[in-house]
Amino acid sequence: MSDVLDLTCELIRRASVTPDDAGCQALIAARLERAGFAIEHLRFGDVDNLWATHGSGAPVFVFLGHTDVVPSGPAEAWSSPPFEPSIRSCDVPGRENPEAVGHDGTLHLYGRGAADMKSGVAAMVVALEDFVRGQPDHRGTVALLVTSDEEGMAIDGVRRVADLFRERGQRIDACVVGEPSSKARLGDLVRIGRRGSLTGRLRVEGVQGHVAYPDQADNPIHRIAPALAELVATRWDEGNAAFPPTSFQISNIEAGTGADNVIPGRLRVVCNFRFGTASTAQDLRERSEAILRRHGVRFSIDWHLSGEPFLTPDGPLRRAALAAIASHCGIEPEQSTGGGTSDGRFIAPLGAEVIELGLCNATIHKVDECVAIADLERLPALYAEVARRHLATA
Repeated sequence: MSDVLDLTCELIRRASVTPDDAGCQALIAARLERAGFAIEHLRFGDVDNLWATHGSGAPVFVFLGHTDVVPSGPAEAWSSPPFEPSIRSCDVPGRENPEAVGHDGTLHLYGRGAADMKSGVAAMVVALEDFVRGQPDHRGTVALLVTSDEEGMAIDGVRRVADLFRERGQRIDACVVGEPSSKARLGDLVRIGRRGSLTGRLRVEGVQGHVAYPDQADNPIHRIAPALAELVATRWDEGNAAFPPTSFQISNIEAGTGADNVIPGRLRVVCNFRFGTASTAQDLRERSEAILRRHGVRFSIDWHLSGEPFLTPDGPLRRAALAAIASHCGIEPEQSTGGGTSDGRFIAPLGAEVIELGLCNATIHKVDECVAIADLERLPALYAEVARRHLATA
């Protein structure tokens, strides 16, 4: 068993459901300390964060990942126990699209976190060990930052660490986030930015009453319906060269008293904007609230901005990643800003170039999450070369 596969299996065996690290970071820290890294444990609330560095000065090159995973769901729905790594063919009966995770019959590693992202974390650790073994007197600083709060609230994880780094004056020049970014094969997509995410929790007030006497009530469902229709139909912006147009989605509507003959007195709606640099969070808030007021809705709304959009322009990090992918994978990747959010949104505002590069994401958060072993075993060398190329040219 290869070093990276063995470490990935050890991490999967630790049931680190967010925000519990379950000992993953202690295992990683012990390895990196033996390799000569300075280790700092940063615990905020219930969240563990690990900052490991080797070398000194600029440029500062960082690998970023997380040791927490989402819950497995019913264990009986899995083909093997979710927190016991299993190696077998990906040709599992009932899989909707086996081609999405590799050719039928290829060996895959199964377990919660196999793709998202204990494999990526393991590959970054092995890459750093190999890198400093080959270049003990390397230029600048190489580092690893991992958290146990990426899949959860994302408050006491990298967000808090970034605040601490601002206070300390800790610079980061380049950051590779090891999230599973690839689609069909390793290296076929690199994320060069991410959209921002703005969530609104809307409360609409009405007057409760009997459905037979609507004149004596004010139905908040009827009141909000035309406003929601306009919000859904609104073209918020046209996007730009780097980002698609802003999207608006309603994720939940809740009303009613449990009785079918009662007009409810209040209603709750949860909605979300995913937006690029063509709009600002402030503009989206103001425009949506104006629509609600225009329709006569009596409302209050709490907004949560989980991250601003960011874009890494063409520069040393992108060039290093593209060259490394060409060398190790023989392909030219798609460069995308699509998908959800990642902890890169907290690192980019520090002035860092940020990209996301990792394994295939076809099974993340699913039952029977898995990753191709052949891809996993190629990943440490790919990561190490990105670091080497960046430190040589930045």
